Amino acid sequence: MTAIQGDGIYSLLRKNGFSPAKYYNEFIQANKNKLTEEEFLQIGEIYFLPDSLVTKKVEESNIILKKYSLFGEDFAKIDSLSNRLNDAIYYLVSGHGGPDPGAIENYNDELIAEDEYAYDITLRLARELMSHGAEVHMIVQDENDGIRDDKVLALDRDEVVYPNQEIPLNQLARLKQRAEAVNILYRKNLGKYQRLLVTHIDSRSKGANIDVFFYHHEKSKNGKRLAESIHQTFLKKYARFQPNRGYQGTFQDRSSLYMVKNTTPAMAYIEIGNIRNKKDQKRILDPDNRQALAKWISEGILLDFESRNSTN
Repeated sequence: MTAIQGDGIYSLLRKNGFSPAKYYNEFIQANKNKLTEEEFLQIGEIYFLPDSLVTKKVEESNIILKKYSLFGEDFAKIDSLSNRLNDAIYYLVSGHGGPDPGAIENYNDELIAEDEYAYDITLRLARELMSHGAEVHMIVQDENDGIRDDKVLALDRDEVVYPNQEIPLNQLARLKQRAEAVNILYRKNLGKYQRLLVTHIDSRSKGANIDVFFYHHEKSKNGKRLAESIHQTFLKKYARFQPNRGYQGTFQDRSSLYMVKNTTPAMAYIEIGNIRNKKDQKRILDPDNRQALAKWISEGILLDFESRNSTN
């Protein structure tokens, strides 16, 4: 397939009938010598699409496949891209879930809920981190959702908290349950590099168009660096891909948030956007945007891990 003006990897895959979430890494591995350093296509270059990889041996890619059923049948296989996150452990918590779907909105006469989109982005983030060798624990889990390439994600209430706990109705009890699940795992892995990521979709007034924000505990140097690393990655991505839009998202301490205050690992708390706002909905509902958000977050996490010092 020859790249033309305006093509990007996501659009090239999508217009040829391939899910970017499923085939992005495979495409990168097969075509890495034909891409720019920042993984951009070059106009006029011929690229191998996933269907051609069935018959073409790509020895230099050395793809190793792992399987993780929580991602769903179509996404269970994970490309092993590197070992850059070997020995790193990440706990991922998506907001709401179970009896609490978060804010519910009407989109084109269909209902959409905060928790479904936070969960989908978090699954995509987990898959990105695992492709670089990380050990990942999904704290909120839904065994029959998986990664979904749909705009409208069907609502359900069957999420559980690791390892298989029913989510309580009371908000404080829900937060306490998640914090305890993280802290128990943290104690089991004492002495290892461990980080926590909490992913939320906001639900402010419909007029509030917000950017992606990052929070950390005021007394955690490692948490601050993690949040700052992801924030810096977003600054660079927005400057390149949306230079005329501007980016107002910040990273700051929010020690008053329950999950920030009551969890042990250094952590970053991420607010993705406002599900009530029409502009933010474009970012949240488009599966390619959700994949891009997960990838950008993972790149910030890689930056944090590789800039750590020997005392962490």
